[in-house]
Amino acid sequence: ELPGFYYDSEKNRYFRLLPGHNNYNPLTKESIQYKAMECERLRLLEEEEKQKKKTTRAGLNSSVLLQKRQLGLLSSTSYCRLVHELKVNCMQRRKVEIHSPDSSVAGTNNFKIIVADAACERIFTVNDVEHGGCKYGIINLSGLGKESLTVEMYDNLYFTNRKVNSVCWASLTHPDSHLCLMGIAETPGCASLLPASLFSSTNPGDRPGMLCSFTISTAWSCAWCLNPQADNCFSTGLTRRVLVTNVVTGHRQTFGTSSDVLAQQFATQTPMLYNGCRSGEIFSIDVRQRNRKGQSWKAIRLFHDSAVTSIRLLEAEHYLMAADMAGKIKLWDLRTAKCVKQYKGHHNEYAILPLHVNEEEGLLTAVGQDCYTRIWSLQDAHLLRTIPSPYPSSKDAIPSVVFSSRLGGSRGVPGLLMAVKQDLYHFSYN
Repeated sequence: ELPGFYYDSEKNRYFRLLPGHNNYNPLTKESIQYKAMECERLRLLEEEEKQKKKTTRAGLNSSVLLQKRQLGLLSSTSYCRLVHELKVNCMQRRKVEIHSPDSSVAGTNNFKIIVADAACERIFTVNDVEHGGCKYGIINLSGLGKESLTVEMYDNLYFTNRKVNSVCWASLTHPDSHLCLMGIAETPGCASLLPASLFSSTNPGDRPGMLCSFTISTAWSCAWCLNPQADNCFSTGLTRRVLVTNVVTGHRQTFGTSSDVLAQQFATQTPMLYNGCRSGEIFSIDVRQRNRKGQSWKAIRLFHDSAVTSIRLLEAEHYLMAADMAGKIKLWDLRTAKCVKQYKGHHNEYAILPLHVNEEEGLLTAVGQDCYTRIWSLQDAHLLRTIPSPYPSSKDAIPSVVFSSRLGGSRGVPGLLMAVKQDLYHFSYN
C-alpha cells in the first residue's frame, strides 16, 4: 500500500487519491473495498448459477460413500453426516412466493428476523415497517414441498409500534404455543408474551390477548425454559441485569451483572441459564437459587476477547458454541472450561448475529456482517460452503436464515431458508 495512492486491479496500475472539492472525494479506501467485495459477490453468484460447485473434501462423492458404508468402513452416523455435507454443497437457490389472506401485506416490508419453531413447521417473522416499528407474522411452510414453492403468511396488524431486538418460541399450553418478544418502544422497552394463535386465519373474532406484558429497560435477548424445575419461566437479558419471570405466578427474580446481556439460552436437563455479555464473559445461573447480595451465583464462567453475540448449547449440554463481535466462533467444553474448536471465516464487527446449530445433520450455520452465509462441519470445523447474498451487502440487507432437514414438518423438505430484504429464498437439496 502506497500512502495517497490506490491500486486498480483492472488497469494494473496505481492512481493518486486527489483531494476533492469541499473535501469530497468519491475514491476512498472504503468505496474501493466495497467495489472489490461486490465484484467477488457477483462472481460467486455467477458460479452458483452455472452449478460449478466442487466437493469440499478430496475424493468425497456419493458413490464412494455408499461403497464404504456397504463394506462396513463407515458407521451410519458418519455416513449420514457426510451425505449432508455433500447435499449442502449442491443446494440451489429458488425464490419462494409468499401468499397472504391480506394481499396488501405480502412482500412490502423488509424481513428483519425469522425464527423457526421446534418442528420447523412454522416461521415467525419480524418485518421492518417504513414509517417505524415492526410488523409480525407467521409463515406456514407446508407448501415448500410442492412444485410451486409457495408459503402462506398470516399477519397480525395489531402489534406494529415496537422495534424488536429478540424473539423466541415459548411452550406454555402446548409445544410452541406462544412467542416471547423483546421490544424497544421510544422509552422504556417492553417484554411481551403473546399466543401464536393470534396469527391464525380461523375464528378471527375469538382471539386471545397477550398473556404477559411489562415495561423494562432496553432488552437485548430472551430465552424460554423447557426444564420442569423452572416451568413456565422466561428470561430477559437487559442492561446490566438478568430478569427471570414466571408467567403463571408473576414471580420475578433479578440477577445483577457487570455488563449488558446480549445472548441467552436455558439448558433442558438442568435449570441452568447461560448468558453471553458485551464484556465477552459467558456465565451460567442456577435459577432455583435465591439471589442474595454478596453471594456469588455464577456457576460456570468463560471469556471471549469481544462482545458475545450468540450462544448455543449442544444436545448433551457438555458443550457450548459462542460467537463474538470479533468474528470468532468457539466451541467450549463446559466440563473443563476450555475452548476445544474454532470455526474460522465468520465476519462480524458490531452486529448481534445468531448461530444455528443442527447436530442431527452435523452442521453449523452463521450469517456474517458481510452478508455471506457460511456453513461448517460441526465435527472438524471445516468450512463447507459460503453462500453469497442475492443483494449487495449493506447494513439493512443482512440475511436471516433457518436450516433444517425437515422444513415444513416431519415430511418436510430439507434445505436452507433465507429471508433478505422483501424476499424469501429456499436453497433446496435437490
